[in-house]
Amino acid sequence: MTRTDTAWQNAELAQTFLEGVRGGIPLAAEQINLMLKIINLALPKVETFLDLGCGDGVLGRAILAKYPNAKGIFLDFSETMLAAAKNKLGNNQNAKFISQDFGVKDWVNAVKSQVQFDLIVSGFAIHHQPDDRKKEIYQEIYSSLKPNGLFLNLEHIKSPSQWLETAFSEVFIDSLYEFHKRNESGKSREEIAQEFYHRPDKVANILAPLEVQCEWLKEVGFINVDCYFKILEIALFGGMKANI
Repeated sequence: MTRTDTAWQNAELAQTFLEGVRGGIPLAAEQINLMLKIINLALPKVETFLDLGCGDGVLGRAILAKYPNAKGIFLDFSETMLAAAKNKLGNNQNAKFISQDFGVKDWVNAVKSQVQFDLIVSGFAIHHQPDDRKKEIYQEIYSSLKPNGLFLNLEHIKSPSQWLETAFSEVFIDSLYEFHKRNESGKSREEIAQEFYHRPDKVANILAPLEVQCEWLKEVGFINVDCYFKILEIALFGGMKANI
């Protein structure tokens, strides 16, 4: 199957997302706050974590703010995204950056020198992989966690119907419009809608239903699998590795 996710290695596309989309994701702050609450409930402490497909490192930065002594790895195959993550984290000595494509299994070797992780998070990244590869990645994540470790995936999922997909698009466009108004971009809602519906990265989306992905996690061996948050096509879901 031809890879479509390599579009994200384009510096212009990555920068457009960081400047014009990332801050406009609906209920983004609430998603991260809940992520931190789930982590706090699941883990007595966080010593090591991985932000897989880290983008600008927004999830990992939130974890480091909450657990400043944790050591985190930020992994992405987009140099533009990694540069943004490095810039926002400054000289934080507990952050390590790895340029690697988790679409191929070699990414596991890139982090093998590290101890197994207490926590692995991923944000809007795994959905770019074909379904067979998604299942493999969930297995690779499971193998990379310590017993009792936690995996949380903040992800773009597939709508059950075209009507719900349209509803999600309209909610997202409204949120983007409010974001652009706050930043005084001067763009109309219609302009933002046209950009959203014709965005070049859309071809890279290979969405899977939430319920199916939760079943994949259970098949791998994760326990306490659930969706912890959902707003239409955005879901925070995951599970824990059993203490074996």
